[in-house]
Amino acid sequence: MNRISISELAQWQAAGQMFSLIDVRLADAAQIPGAQWRDPDALFTWKDEIPRDRPAIVYCAHGHEISQGCVATLTAMGLDARYLIDGFAGWRTADQAIESLDG
Repeated sequence: MNRISISELAQWQAAGQMFSLIDVRLADAAQIPGAQWRDPDALFTWKDEIPRDRPAIVYCAHGHEISQGCVATLTAMGLDARYLIDGFAGWRTADQAIESLDG
């Protein structure tokens, strides 16, 4: 399955590479900058909103079942989808930038 490391994603962000960043965690007060939250249980209602001309990076809390399941489904639909290894927890542990959602 396609995946991306925290350092690779940080490099993509710094280089201004085009990609969609999708947060499929339960509600939280912070996210990775540029991410859009999507309900993983409603994947079939938002899947067509994902641009097909760039990779889609999906992350959940720890990079396990939720994000990997979404990536498997999106990949089966023909999208270049990848999950973030270690998810949001790993991103925070690596001291990467986050943005607050509570104002």
